[in-house]
Amino acid sequence: MNSALNIAIVVAIVATTLVLIAGIWSLFRGGPNSGNRSNRLMRWRVLLQAIAVALIALASFIIGRPG
Repeated sequence: MNSALNIAIVVAIVATTLVLIAGIWSLFRGGPNSGNRSNRLMRWRVLLQAIAVALIALASFIIGRPG
């Protein structure tokens, strides 16, 4: 269970980082729809970041649980 949770945390953090980089790249690259695309990617980043934080909180709860 812990190893699966650790893998899920790493995947969520990597996905968040990749979407952040893609959003920044889209913003600076420019183009007719770059603002919309960058905004959509940043919304995805917030969602992925919330998932990563929830997984980290769950892992902390499991580790801190007595027994």
